[in-house]
Amino acid sequence: QVQLVESGGGLVQAGGSLSISCAASGTTFLLNDIGWYRQAPGKQRELVATISRGGRTNYADSVKGRFTISRDNAKNTVYLQMTSLKSEDTAVYYCNAEIMTLSLSFWGQGTQVTVSS
Repeated sequence: QVQLVESGGGLVQAGGSLSISCAASGTTFLLNDIGWYRQAPGKQRELVATISRGGRTNYADSVKGRFTISRDNAKNTVYLQMTSLKSEDTAVYYCNAEIMTLSLSFWGQGTQVTVSS
């Protein structure tokens, strides 16, 4: 089992920056991709960014050039640095981690990011 704990969410003005993190514990040595997803009120959860164990990244078109995902395998932590934030970035941000060999997927409890215009 893997436990994920997000932190760092909050309120920020449009155009500002915010960094959130996801700390993993448990069977972390089996983890493959770790990613961030978000869900705004009344909308489906959507992919924001993912990073592989080797550092390969993938971003949603809506955040390319503004968000940066990074990973510290020694600390079992993934970070999402968000810049040039827009009101449409307001959502609950969830951390997701996968163990592909076991077809397992884990979710954190989510952290709220609110961008005021």
